[in-house]
Amino acid sequence: MAKFQKDKVDIVAVAKAAKVSPSTVSRTFNHPNLVNPATRKKINRAVQRLGYIRNRAAQTMHGKRSGTIGLVVPTINHAIFAEVIQAFSDSIDSAGFTLLLASHGYNLDREYAMVRKLLEHRIDGVALVGLEHSKATVQLIKQQRTPALAIWNYSNDSPLPCVGADNRLAGRLAAEHLLALEHRDIGLIFPKTTDNDRAHNRLSAVRDALYEKGISIPNERDSEAPYSISQAKQAATSLLTERIRPTALLCGNDVIAQGALFAAQNLGLKVPNDLSIIGIGDFKGSADVEPGLTTIRIPAETIGQLAGERFTKYITSDDSEHFRLCCELECIVRGTTGPVPTC
Repeated sequence: MAKFQKDKVDIVAVAKAAKVSPSTVSRTFNHPNLVNPATRKKINRAVQRLGYIRNRAAQTMHGKRSGTIGLVVPTINHAIFAEVIQAFSDSIDSAGFTLLLASHGYNLDREYAMVRKLLEHRIDGVALVGLEHSKATVQLIKQQRTPALAIWNYSNDSPLPCVGADNRLAGRLAAEHLLALEHRDIGLIFPKTTDNDRAHNRLSAVRDALYEKGISIPNERDSEAPYSISQAKQAATSLLTERIRPTALLCGNDVIAQGALFAAQNLGLKVPNDLSIIGIGDFKGSADVEPGLTTIRIPAETIGQLAGERFTKYITSDDSEHFRLCCELECIVRGTTGPVPTC
């Protein structure tokens, strides 16, 4: 191990190779706009030739920023958060930051462990998905005085700065779309709501909207499925093979809705003539299934971009005022919803 450490190229070697001072090399990394472009090019060639990597850990020991931001998401196993992660990463990269990504598998105790590990790397800030977190996580962030951001969810009374969408509104818009088409016999397929405030808020808003129209969902119409097309297909098959099937399925996200669509097609049902299906999210691929999926669009790319822009500004400025940004939702009507079947 010692041999590897000894062989590492340092900033002095880069300066010597580029025939400049070590301070000029340092300035090229930290304030490139202050260095002559021709000099920067010469230094970059030396860096590449020698394989030099600057020591971020040493920088943070001297009170400088690490240049990294942590993002803890529930899962990276599906496309649900892919767009927001990519947009957030691109946005902070433009501001000179690098993303460190971790996932907790919809377990808030594990989220706490992930946040601890990221803080051990002396990150400059941490972004968390949603507004629901364990007391231990909230306390840790306060104790470390680390800039933190809630992404994906919006609430006017969020204790953290937040950039996201109103998930209660997303659920209500989905329900109102089916109600406008005269559907009253509606089946629900949602993920488990424990440790998932997105699903909880959407589902409670759906129930409220239906209740206002005098509609209650019986237990046999209320199903649960994780973020899995295959398991959502199984849940939908169970609902659709009941003696009296619903005229519409309202799904907690587009992944579940796609599974429901495949289940209907496998059973020989025509969508939307025999059955309407609506999702929430409008993820990549939702417009490409046949028929195209009707859904509530959550602007993931916009959320990620705005979150990155505002968070890096928040970290690098002296302005500690909380910001709360709510991105607009839109009901995207495609081919999976239609009026109630006449027979």
